[in-house]
Order: sequence, then structure tokens, then C-alpha cells
Amino acid sequence: MADKQNIYSTASPLKSVRVDALVVLKICKHASSTHPQTVTGQLLGMDVDGELQVTNSFPFPTMEAPVQDDKHDKHDSASGAGAAPRAKANTYYQTEMVRCLREMNVDANSVGWYQSASLGNFLNTNFVENQYFYQSSLNERTVALVHDTARSTSGSLSLRAFRLTPQFMAAHKEGKFTVESLQKHNLTYKDILVELPLTIYNSHLLTSLLHQLDNPAPASLSALSLSAPMPLAPNFDSLDLSIDLFLEKNCDLLLESIETHYSEVNNQQYYHRQLAREQAKITAWQQKRKSENQLRASAKQPLLSEDEWQRLFKLPQEPSRLETLLNSRQIEQYSKQIDGFTASVSAKMFAVNQGLPRTEI
Repeated sequence: MADKQNIYSTASPLKSVRVDALVVLKICKHASSTHPQTVTGQLLGMDVDGELQVTNSFPFPTMEAPVQDDKHDKHDSASGAGAAPRAKANTYYQTEMVRCLREMNVDANSVGWYQSASLGNFLNTNFVENQYFYQSSLNERTVALVHDTARSTSGSLSLRAFRLTPQFMAAHKEGKFTVESLQKHNLTYKDILVELPLTIYNSHLLTSLLHQLDNPAPASLSALSLSAPMPLAPNFDSLDLSIDLFLEKNCDLLLESIETHYSEVNNQQYYHRQLAREQAKITAWQQKRKSENQLRASAKQPLLSEDEWQRLFKLPQEPSRLETLLNSRQIEQYSKQIDGFTASVSAKMFAVNQGLPRTEI
């Protein structure tokens, strides 16, 4: 394992990701068939001169959580699907699938995993733990593909590739996300993930077929009719002033993340209050012990130990800042999406109001 890590460290860093069109269709079909539930799967391919080429994929079996009340059912199913890539129950399934693909002379090298999402809601503890498992245990040169099914329904494919940064990998290896650890590794919420440029690759035969489909053979002059409908009929959809449904949903998700952020802030404030209370008790005890030792010294009696407070008092444990970092990055993700959605709406409202509002005197 040490030799393998040395080889990966001396190799050139990953610069881009190339995904075959067939793999994209498999991921889209798997994600859309179970939307809005989260699905995961394995990515196979090879690394060629810093470019990660994804040539095949297969889905992970769904892990059914025990049936509980309706309030926790949805959350348990989502967390079970998110933890599937590193679950021990799927280890045999992955091994057998890779063995069968290798026997068929298909690329069977693990290059990462993929996950579906809805409106960018993917950055959580399961996502980070899965990618850390792949980069630390299986193969350091792996990526996580995120397919946003909700945004893809609007007509534009949303497929992104992510990796964990070296700073976050070092902090996660220590297992502590305290203030001291974050300052040591110079880690902020912007340094959790790094996004790689992604391209979709088609074979030459498929590219030729697509060009033939886009450019059909021209019809003869006798087949043309002046009474035929115009190919570019008037479209009034762009004049619709209604607010985008995706924008409304993003605002709801942003409010939930902000509420989660305030909950984390309250937890940190409670920790600091508890720490200050215990430190005040320790300081009072140390002063009392020093006064006792002064009296015993004047009476020529043996002094008492001043380090006994470590056994009598227990300082509260600092909570992890991992959830705060992930939630802050998720808030940034929602804000960027809202900024993109409001661009078209703001332009329409600007045109309807005839420019900037005028102040009447």
C-alpha cells in the first residue's frame, strides 16, 4: 500500500475527466428511474496522462433501511443509499461485477463512483466519507461524478466531477475537525472539494451517425410546398413572467441550510459557555490549592499536588466543525444556483418595468 501511494504521489495530478456517452446514458437512466431518491454506482476506466477516462459503470444495489415512522423513513433511505459505496454488504457484489467485466475484456479498473442529486443537494457527510474511502483505500486517483436529475429535466445536462483536496484529506486522516486542526491545515469551506473539467466523449462512428442525423438529405424542389408551416414558429414561452419552480425550491433549501447553520452556531456557543464555566472552576480550585500550600509551607508540612485538578475536573470535548464546513459549502452552492436562476427572471422584470424605477417628484 505504501509503494502504491508513492507511485500516485509522483504521478502527474489529475487535470480533467472524460466520460463516454454510454456511461452518461447509464447514469441518467439509473438516476431518473428512482428520482427523487439518491442512487449510487461504480465507475470503471483508466488514467491516461492525467486524464481520467471513464468507459463503463454499473449501479450499486439499494440498501433498504428498517421500516420506521414516516418522519424518519425518507431520511433513512437517503442515508442508506448514500452509504452504499463503502458498505461491507456491497463488497462481494462489486468484486463479482469487476471479475465478470474483466473476463469480458472490459476496463475493470476502479476510477471512482457516481451519485444522483436534486438541485445540488449532495454535499453531506456520506458524500465526503465515500470519496475519502475511495481516495485513501482503493485508489488515490478517483473522482466522484454528481448527476443533478432536477436540473437536467430543464434541458441541460448537469454532470460534475469532484475530488477532495489534499488539505481536507490530511485533516480527515487525523480525525479531528477542531479549530486548531483547521488552522493547522489552513482549511476553509472552500477547500473541501475541487471540481475537475468534464468532457463527454463519443466514438468516431457515433459522431458520424450524429452528423448524419443532424443534416438529413435535402428534399427536392418539387417536394417543397409554400403552404407548409414555418419551421421557426413564434414562441411566447420567453414572455412568461412566472417565477421558476426551481428558484422557489432552491430558496426553500437555502433557508433550511441557514437554519442548520444557526443550530451549529448555537452548539458552538454552548460549548464555549461550558468551557468557560469549567475553566473558572479550575482557576478557583488552583488558587485555593496555592493558598493551602502557602499555609502548609509556613507550617513546614508537605505540600499538596497542584495538578490534581486534571482528575477532579473534565473539560468538555470540542464539537467537530465538519458539519459546519459542509453546510457552509452547501449554502454557497445554493447561492450560486439562485444567482443563475434569477438572471433570466431579473431581465424580464427589468424589461417589464421599462428599466430602473423612476422616482416621482
